[in-house]
Amino acid sequence: MKSPFGVMLTAMITPFAHDGSQDLVGAQALATHLVDNLHHDGLVINGTTGEASTKTDAEDLALLQAVVEAVGDRATVIAGVGTNDTAHSVACARAAVNAGVDALMASSPYYNRPPQQGIYEHFIAIADSTDLPLMTYDIPRRTGVVIETETLVRLAEHPRIIANKDAKGDLEASQWAMARSDLAWYSGEDSLNLALLALGAGGMVSVVGHVVGDRLADMAQLFWSGDVEGARVINESLLPVYTGIFRTQGVILTKAALQLQGLPSGPVRPPLVNATLGEIEQLRQDLVAGGVALPA
Repeated sequence: MKSPFGVMLTAMITPFAHDGSQDLVGAQALATHLVDNLHHDGLVINGTTGEASTKTDAEDLALLQAVVEAVGDRATVIAGVGTNDTAHSVACARAAVNAGVDALMASSPYYNRPPQQGIYEHFIAIADSTDLPLMTYDIPRRTGVVIETETLVRLAEHPRIIANKDAKGDLEASQWAMARSDLAWYSGEDSLNLALLALGAGGMVSVVGHVVGDRLADMAQLFWSGDVEGARVINESLLPVYTGIFRTQGVILTKAALQLQGLPSGPVRPPLVNATLGEIEQLRQDLVAGGVALPA
């Protein structure tokens, strides 16, 4: 149960065509690249980095089906189903089952700022709605509420709630939750990947994995094999990539990074805006400093 969905996962962007429509062919090509070339064990589709909040349910389903068709035989495909409406999240979960995904991921409800009991009941309703395993996603800077340790411990009692993606940025809270539950733990904060592995995490749900997933996978394996210094060296080498991708909204610069590599990405959807020329040039410098090969 340490790594039930694999070790190296990325919350995949949704490629769009220039007219704003989903690029399903591009999505399949990107998913194939991540799995076959960058050592990904799995992909999270329709998450925050996938711009799910600006997509329709029909688009979400079509993208899931496309990715499952492309890589579902050799990678774990996890459907992001988190919304701020429990009934809608349940409907998304049931639809994802029909797409053939392996698991679900849901954040705590955003904007509503529910109390802990509301968060608990939200996740339980999603977990009860299908037979698929569920990963909770704790990212309070986006949702406005923390999933408290007591709530995570209670949620872990559900047989299908088996993992947590931790983007809380609170290592003390993470340690307590890991110590008091049997949830598999995934880092959702790239700058804390190695720190969370050291505390007991079983993997990463990354954003920078779009460009350095193979090196993150190597870092984890070195750490677990006892080569802590080798893992530290890789992590340090990736610091410019972490900084570069997150200088502004992660999805904006991730799409820019993929464009620099000639990979499918396309524009972002409003209210996000595409990276400026200056931001792209700074990103190029960051990626090169982090050892990412870019076409001349």
